Amino acid sequence: MNLLMFIGGLVLLVIGANALVRGASKLALSFGISPLVVGLTIVAFGTSAPEMAVSVGAVLDDRGDIAVGNVVGSNIFNVLFILGVSALITPLIVNIQLIRQEVPIMLGASLLLAALALDGSVSMLEGGLLVGLMIVYTVFLIVQSRRETAAAQDEFARENVPAAAGEWDAKLPVQLLLILVGLAALVGGSDLLVEAAVNFAKAMGVSDLVIGLTIVAAGTSMPEVAASITAALKGERDIAVGNVVGSNTFNILGCVGLSGLASGFGGLGIAPSVLSFDIWVMLAVALACLPVFMTGREIARWEGGVFVGYYVAYVTYLILAAQQHDALQAFSGVMLSFVVPLTVVTLVVVMIRRPTTPTET
Repeated sequence: MNLLMFIGGLVLLVIGANALVRGASKLALSFGISPLVVGLTIVAFGTSAPEMAVSVGAVLDDRGDIAVGNVVGSNIFNVLFILGVSALITPLIVNIQLIRQEVPIMLGASLLLAALALDGSVSMLEGGLLVGLMIVYTVFLIVQSRRETAAAQDEFARENVPAAAGEWDAKLPVQLLLILVGLAALVGGSDLLVEAAVNFAKAMGVSDLVIGLTIVAAGTSMPEVAASITAALKGERDIAVGNVVGSNTFNILGCVGLSGLASGFGGLGIAPSVLSFDIWVMLAVALACLPVFMTGREIARWEGGVFVGYYVAYVTYLILAAQQHDALQAFSGVMLSFVVPLTVVTLVVVMIRRPTTPTET
């Protein structure tokens, strides 16, 4: 029954996110709003909607560990697993704007979250600050998009066109209904997913936090999985990367911000294990994007393989730590003494030896 609840909640989250994005996008385009603005705001927000729904729902159910674990785990999953698998399908091109602007913004948001969490909680005031920054970031994207070249606008317009008069979602009532159905599915799906995750945690003898960092985080990232892998298969390799980076920023500012506001005056508690380990893994993963992205402005297949390998290692560590397994110390020693240093040295050598491509000059 718990498995059926989890799968049902996951299906509702994916359906809800798709319906919300479709309805809101068509509605905005029908009113003549720039397709580029729609993609940078509504679509980006839509792919983060499951994380927001689950995190806020968990806080309202007094399951703050799931809310925090969901965001931190999703950001780790997005970079290591989604980008890793996408790069294994085809080497991913990294747009220069991502290196110069979006990745530093994602890093800044990650650092801010770590700083706010140092006292063990994110207060309602700090949650409001994060939501305010999300609004500022969205407005910034809208203003910036108006300066895009006509060629960029035309390229994005081909991917997001207003509904034609004969299409089923061309009418305003249908678009509004899609939005309402999407929101309802997100709320219902988040309730089912959180309840199933809590039951899983009790049955397996692990904490809500571990379930949030793994199962819930992967489940709520399904829209990002679908979007990035589909983009990679279609050859739209820059979209596959941009989707992940933008989603991570929205996860921190939007999900944690709204969860902090929903927590009231008590604040959103941050578990000591998150402060001592998981949040630093999230920061390290975000920081690792810069050297990987800068090595020829692409994510090669071997780098994608390294990302996936590190995600498997991270989940393995969480499971061993939750069970206090005897192999935990040996596993940690091998990772810290051999695997991590070797990866760092390899990236440094690749950055030094790989020639600058003509597009970078």
